[in-house]
Amino acid sequence: MSDVAVCSVVSHKFVPAQGMPVPGQVPASARAPRNDALRCTACSMRAICMPQGLTSDELKRMESLICPSRTIKQGETIYRANDSFQNIYAVRAGSFKTVVMHRDGGEQVTGFHLAGDSLGFDGVSSGHHSCDAVALEDSKVCIIPFHLLEAMCREVKAVQQHLHRMMGGEIVRESSQMMLLGTMSAEQRVATFLLNLSDRLRMRGYSPTEFHLRMTREEIGSYLGIKLETVSRMLSRFQRDGLVDIRGKDIRILDHEGLVRV
Repeated sequence: MSDVAVCSVVSHKFVPAQGMPVPGQVPASARAPRNDALRCTACSMRAICMPQGLTSDELKRMESLICPSRTIKQGETIYRANDSFQNIYAVRAGSFKTVVMHRDGGEQVTGFHLAGDSLGFDGVSSGHHSCDAVALEDSKVCIIPFHLLEAMCREVKAVQQHLHRMMGGEIVRESSQMMLLGTMSAEQRVATFLLNLSDRLRMRGYSPTEFHLRMTREEIGSYLGIKLETVSRMLSRFQRDGLVDIRGKDIRILDHEGLVRV
């Protein structure tokens, strides 16, 4: 299964700042190593989003093609459906949702993305993005020009393997989501969502038992294919059964094995 206020898609679009790469241009960051405090070697998410086994020179080269992180305000988009695909985005801090808009204007949440996750792969096949990527809170992303990443993949096997793993992860995420929507009861969907979020937070060094939901219950319901009222009812049932303790958006898992058995 995939990744994690009332936040609707708004018209704010992330506009590249001065100095950000455009197709066919090599950014200044790719011509000289960065000396700022946001180098990948100092990032707490490095083990998740950076290739392992790089030499010192390869790591410096990898750092040089990543643009310095940009802040995306809550409710703003990094990209929108049908925008031209140019970059991959690594979430450095904060969280995002990806959404598809229905013809009637309704919103379908397709994923929640935490620090260490990547965004933008939906544009690789067609050259245009197929969804909107919206910040659930004030967040930071690092921008990786895809044409520069492809060039490095041809020369550094570890980078190529890491890119393949990330793309493979997207395939697994989508197939897991189809299984969740097609075979699980509403109760199982909500339990699986909490367990998955707990596991992802644990991998990032955060508490797997106590966390704050950045998404609304309506957004969770959209992602899980159930109604807002059903999400609230399932959470209340879990609390009544002693599986979780809920205070608004603050969740504390009391019985992990009990959730697994749901």
